[in-house]
Amino acid sequence: MYYIIIDCGTTNARAYVVGEDGSIAGRASKKVGVRDTSITGSKVVLTEGLKDTVAKAVQVAGLEDKDIRAVFSSGMITSEIGLCELPHLTAPCGAEDLAAHMELVEGLDLYAGKPVYFVRGIKNKMAEDIENPFAAAGCLDFMRGEETQTMGILQDKGIVLPATVVVLSSHTKFISVDSSGKILGSLTTMSGQTFEAVKNNTFLTKSLEDDGSGAPEGYFDEAVVEHAASWIRTAGLVRSFMFPRFLDVLLDTKWYERRLFFEALIAADDMLSLGQMDMFGLGRPHRFVLVGLKERCRLYEYILRKEYGEIEVSAISDKEQVDRLSIEGMLAIAKKAGIIR
Repeated sequence: MYYIIIDCGTTNARAYVVGEDGSIAGRASKKVGVRDTSITGSKVVLTEGLKDTVAKAVQVAGLEDKDIRAVFSSGMITSEIGLCELPHLTAPCGAEDLAAHMELVEGLDLYAGKPVYFVRGIKNKMAEDIENPFAAAGCLDFMRGEETQTMGILQDKGIVLPATVVVLSSHTKFISVDSSGKILGSLTTMSGQTFEAVKNNTFLTKSLEDDGSGAPEGYFDEAVVEHAASWIRTAGLVRSFMFPRFLDVLLDTKWYERRLFFEALIAADDMLSLGQMDMFGLGRPHRFVLVGLKERCRLYEYILRKEYGEIEVSAISDKEQVDRLSIEGMLAIAKKAGIIR
């Protein structure tokens, strides 16, 4: 039997047709996501877009309706602007907890009337009685989709726990995982969105874009990164955002040097979030698993080693490997739920 796994994000959706062993028989993608619900106020565009994507993936696989047993998904599809809002589970939470609360969504047909199951997200544990919500704001966090990715990472028998999983995408999400494989909580920043917003919508655009000269292959300057980290500690992020502009107008610097400096400013600011990791009870992190683009993982690994000294860092950067994390995590959860036998 085959299963459909949907990865639905803010602006894009991907559908995979996979066997029980995790082999991918077909795949398809489409520019549709929960952002469409937010813009239109209706779920019609999202629903129809996902149906089209799934149908194409099945067609690519060369399968028939009878070959598909069920549809699985996690992430923003379970949010208030997704297809079915589901409350978060509360950390600590492992694969068994995710499996026990896997939701069969009644009345939702994404492919040929096959049953549709959603995996719930996870939120940080909160005090039962919060007197001042703003005083508690920094302790709050949640994830939708990264819990499934994390379960995929844990399928690697070589991984040593406890560890901090660092997902580098439109956000940076630091996920604390204990020695038993339970997610203890997360810390999220708007790093990716901040990068895009500032780079594309402020006067920094000219200072950060390729001027036509190109960049040296594999360019990475440790001194540039270290200076950026130092300025974050001294001047903070908002003032430091001015520096690429100054470097462009007042000094002789290359666009790719300024671009790396800008990226390093954001990455160094991200590291400040790790000061909250002790709230999960594991003490100072010493083992990290980075998930994201190769260049970004390299930058974060360098800063982590500078900040934390003797630590263990591994990276998952290959696009195929990153895509497989959600697939393997979803299959592991579904097997524990007894949906796949």
